[in-house]
Formats: sequence, structure tokens, C-alpha cells
Amino acid sequence: MKKHARLIIVGLTFVCLFIGNATKLYQLGFIDFFDAKLYDTRMRLTMPNQIDDNIVILDIDEKSLKEEGRWPWGRDKLALLMDKLFDKYGVAVVGFDVVFAEKDTSSGLGVLQNLAKNQLRDVSKFQSVLKQITPRLRYDELFADKFKQRNVVLGYYFNETEKNTSGALPSPVFAAGSFQDRPINFTHWSGYGANLPELQASAASAGHFNPTVDFDGIVRRIPMVVEYDGAYYESLSLAVVRTLMGFPKIEPGFATDGKDKDYAGLEWLALELPDGELQIPVDDRVRALVPYRGERGSFKYISIADVLKERIPLEALQNKIILVGTTAPGLLDLRSTPVDEVYPGVEIHANMISGILNQSIKTSPPYVVGLEVVLLLIVGCTLSFLLPLLTPIKVTLVTLAALLVSVVGNGLLWQYGNLAVPLASGLTMILLLFALNMSYGYFFVSRTKRQITDLFGQYVPKEVVGDLSEHPQQVSMEGDSREMTILFSDVRSFTTISEGLDPKELSLLMNEFLTPLSRVVYKHRGTIDKYMGDCIMAFWGAPLPEARHAHNSVVAGLEMLQTLEELQPHFKERGWPPIHIGVGINTGRVSVGNMGSEVRVAYTVMGDPVNLASRLESITKEYGVGIVVGESTKNAASEFIYRELDLVRVKGKEKPVAIFEPMGLPEQVPEAVLEEIKLFQQVLQSYRKQDWDQAESLLNNAKKISPQAKLYQVYAERIAYFRNNPPGADWDGVFVFKTK
Repeated sequence: MKKHARLIIVGLTFVCLFIGNATKLYQLGFIDFFDAKLYDTRMRLTMPNQIDDNIVILDIDEKSLKEEGRWPWGRDKLALLMDKLFDKYGVAVVGFDVVFAEKDTSSGLGVLQNLAKNQLRDVSKFQSVLKQITPRLRYDELFADKFKQRNVVLGYYFNETEKNTSGALPSPVFAAGSFQDRPINFTHWSGYGANLPELQASAASAGHFNPTVDFDGIVRRIPMVVEYDGAYYESLSLAVVRTLMGFPKIEPGFATDGKDKDYAGLEWLALELPDGELQIPVDDRVRALVPYRGERGSFKYISIADVLKERIPLEALQNKIILVGTTAPGLLDLRSTPVDEVYPGVEIHANMISGILNQSIKTSPPYVVGLEVVLLLIVGCTLSFLLPLLTPIKVTLVTLAALLVSVVGNGLLWQYGNLAVPLASGLTMILLLFALNMSYGYFFVSRTKRQITDLFGQYVPKEVVGDLSEHPQQVSMEGDSREMTILFSDVRSFTTISEGLDPKELSLLMNEFLTPLSRVVYKHRGTIDKYMGDCIMAFWGAPLPEARHAHNSVVAGLEMLQTLEELQPHFKERGWPPIHIGVGINTGRVSVGNMGSEVRVAYTVMGDPVNLASRLESITKEYGVGIVVGESTKNAASEFIYRELDLVRVKGKEKPVAIFEPMGLPEQVPEAVLEEIKLFQQVLQSYRKQDWDQAESLLNNAKKISPQAKLYQVYAERIAYFRNNPPGADWDGVFVFKTK
């Protein structure tokens, strides 16, 4: 955990960033946009897509305009419409999504009255007829009379222009000062455009038809109650429902006792009915989410012209809720909604009325902010602490799981709890934490890979560098003690060779044999410690632990001898002398890591096993063999066939060491060689027993097999010496080297 502290802190900072946005300390525009689109998507996926037969829209459509003339129509015609609707069709309630703000002068009464005052003031018959027909020509009064004793709800609008008022407002549903002890953020307006006073006075009720247009131009909410001049007025949809239900009182639904000065607690509006109540969930601004039933056309549309001409069957309108509005493009009442880009404004109110009656409005009360904060805190903190500890694949799987749980959980709250909980902050936070951890991991790993490549690229093969990059935690520059195998190779008689070549040729020669030998070391996952002139020092078991370090080193040593043998024809072609090397290999516990001074450090190994490996390389020429390994290497790589060479005490060491020549794997060693190894082992046994005659006899048999073997010449000379100079009864068979 401490290793990832920086990443965890950055992750928690992101969590705090999203919590600040959720609590409205500041607004992140892209989150609001994303949340709005997610809301729209949930709405489209879950809306019922069924027509509500209880609500009918009387449409001032192109057909009506063509038959009845351009809008606005005379109020006498609208008065006739009222009679048709209530008397013939028996509708339950009529709501107008239009405003009647100006007097109707289409009857010509004003012209006739002007004539009566001037040109025709002395024509008594004209005066008499005018008096008789005047009531029938007062279209506004005629229209207003048709409202009386009928469930007619007028519509009006509020505006933000102060003192820009016209018409008469209905009585407020809450008087001024009703909520003075509650910090409720009502939608506030400065002006209005309402209906003629006589019309308003005769209507059963009236409501505003101002929807909330969000930042992206989409209508998702309608303010159920708004504030103007200190008083509070209901919406058209709420007014229609209350008129239908017999004007029940609106009861504010508070979740708190009002003592909390920062939380108003207004979470719903209730309409008390004899058989229960209707609840309208509202947000912190007393707005309700529009429960769209489907795309445009989720309610039955009937042309007003067909009603005026009685072309509609009785059952199509009887006991229905009627909304009068327009879909004609020229009348400019088209809105953009989550379900359709061009949507009649009147149908928005129809959806809200349907939602109130069906109790299907999604709720987004003020406490949703607290719920969102808790979810962000739980998910964010969990991922911030967990993701840095996981591999990229596990990070991806956990992130996908978190996204799935968030989406499914939110969907369940939406569908079965009717709760609209913001989703964008959570999803964005999860994705951002995922991107943070993946990018941090990528750049950190890339940097680590570069550091490892820079550090070890010249010493170890690409495959090992790749492994180091994948497991950087296994790499330590600090000194470490571990069992490893060390190899030294050196050119025999290199001083003599170098004296016979000019510097340029000597450089070419060294490159020609050091390069292929180094490749052999790399091939078998060795690390080149350094080049010391013509000498290569390599080791196995670091920087990455290697279980088969002894095996790989022996294979590499044998292959180096074979590779150099294959190069001899090439050397001869270049006019270079033959090159022969000696290889010494030893296994043991050594110190490995960065070692040196403040001026320069190097990744290297140190310890007695390293020194012994160097001694073993130097004595290969004493026995005339290409490779010598210590007993610890033989034991660690016991799968090879070995020939024991001697029991020696090298310079600087008191403890004798058994040395061996690896001959190859069992399947690589011919039977004749195996027999020769057995024969020489018998020579050693007789030699160490000081049975010089038996040893000499066996050695002569070995010479017949390999007459040129320097090893046999060495032991022949020793036998001759010890025959004349017996070593004594306590001799342990150890040969002591006086030089390095």
C-alpha cells in the first residue's frame, strides 16, 4: 500500500472532485451534459410506449386552420366549442394550452357602436337593433359565460421581464409568506402574460405552462409551483388534475421538521382525496420530472375542426380530459424533449397529467444528493485503494464489474424505486480511476522498462530484459546474497598473439571472437559482468533468479568451446593465429548488486566462489582441457557426464577443491568416452592410494586411447615424481598450485 501511496492520493483527489460537483460546490459542465444524456437514455429505454386513452388533445392543426381560418379564431367559435365538448360529448375537463390575452374584436361590435354614436345616431331602428344584438356580439363575454359551472382550466405564462404583465392571474395556491421559514428554492418569475379578467373570473382554474428548459434546450421538468411577487402559483397540469378531482388542497410534503436551515425538506406535493392521496415528487426547486410515455403521439390527437363539425363519435371524448393546443408549426409551440427533437408543448402537459394520475413520476428529491455522495465515496475509495494493487487485467475486470454494478443498481432504482439518481458522476469517476491506474501503470512500467533496459541491456539478453520488465519487483540494485554460478573465459597465450598483430587487427580479432562468445552467454540467459581484455566474466542467477543457473552455465561453457572451434577456419582465412580459450565455472553463494564508489558503480558479483571460478579458468591449461568446473557446479548440474580431473588447493585457499571436466549430457557422450572416463577414475583411485605401479599401468592404457592428452602426461610426471619422492602416509591426494 505504501508503494502506491501517490497513486492512491491522486485517486482520492478525483473522488473529492466528483463529490464537490455532486454537492453543487461547483459545476462540471461535461458531467451535467453526460448525466442529462444518460437520463434521456433511461427514459427512452423504460417508457411504456402506450397511448393513455384518458387524455385527448384537441389539436389546432393545419386541417383546422384550413377549415376554420387562421388563428386566433373568434371567441364565438370557441364558445361553440365549449358547448360541443360539455353538452354533446360530456368531457370531464378542458385545459387550454393557449392564452387569451387580447379582446376579440372580430364581431365588428366596435364599428357598429361607432356608427351609432356618429353617422347613425339619429336612426332609431338601427339603435334598436344594435341594442338587441350587442350581447351576441360581445364574444369575450359569450366565451366567458360558457366557462361557468364547467371544468375549464386556462393556461398562461410567466416571464422574466419585470413589470411586463398583462391579463389577470388566478388566485395563488399558496399565499405570500407560506414558506418563509423554509429555504425552498422556488422558480421565481418577474412578469406574466395571462388571460382577460372576464375569462379568468369565469374559469374554474388556471395554471402556467412554463416548462423548465435545461442547458441543452431539452424539456425534462415542469415547475409544479412557482413564485411570483411573493405568492405561489400552480402549473397547468396540476390545475387540470385538481379541477378533475374537485379542487383538493395541495399539501406540501416535508421530510424534516424545518429546524435544518440548509435543507428545506420539501420532497413532494400531495393532493388529499377521499380514497387516499396523489403524491407528486418534486426536486429542490419544486419541479417534477416529466414521465414521457413515448414519442410524439402517445396521446390521441383530434382536430378541433372535427369536433366543431361533430365528426367524432361520442365515446372518443366522453369523460375524457381534454387539452386544447396546437401542433401547427406556424404557431410555435414545439419543444425538444428526451424522446423527440420536435415535440408539441401540449403533449408535454398531457404526459405530466398522466403521470400524476398514474403515480408514475420519477422522484429526484433533495436527499438524492446525499445518496449520490455516499455512493461516490464508497465506490471511489474502494477503487482508489484496490486498483493500484491489481494487474492490468484485474484492473480491467474490476472496473467493468464496478460499471456493471453501478448501471444495474441505478437501473433498478429507476425502474422499481421510481428514483432518478444521477449516474454520470459515478461512471465518469470509475472510468477516470481506471484510466489513471492504467496510464500510471503504463508510464511507470515504461519508465521501469527503460531503466531496466538502460541498466541491463548491455549485460543480459533481450529475453531476460523482457522478463525483468515484466517483473521489475524482482530486481534490486541493493546488495543481495544468493546462490549463483560464475563463468570466466580467457584466451590462451593472448600476450603472444597480441604481439604478432597491429592494434587494428588485434581489435578486429577480439571483436570476431568476443561477439559470438557473448551471444552464447546471452543465448543461455547469462549476464555478462564485464570484459577484461580477452577475458569474459559472466554469471547466472541475477538479476532475475534462475533455478537452472548451473545447468545453463555449463551448457554455455561447452557451446563456447564449440563455437570457437567453428571459427578457426575463418581466423585462418584472415591470417590470424588459432584462438583457444579456457573456461572456469563455479557455483556458490555470492553478493550481487551495485558495487563501487561514489564516482562509479557497476552491477557485479563478489565472493570466494567468484575468485575460485577465476582460478579454475587459469588452471585449465595445466590439464590441457577446455573447461573446468568446481564440485559445487557438478552437484548443482548433475545431469551432465563429468570427468574428475583432480583434487587441488588453489593459491589463496586452504580447503581442497575437487575439479571436473564436463563432457556433455548422457546422450551426447559416446560409449568409448564413457569407458575412458571410467578408466581414468581408476587411475585417480590408485594414484590417491599411492599405488604408483597400478596407477601407471592404468594410465598407460588410457594413453593408448588418447595419446595426445596433456592430462595423462601431467599424471605420468606426478607418478614418476612421487615414486622417487613419496608424499607420506598422511597424504590426502591434494595437489597444491603455487601460482594463480
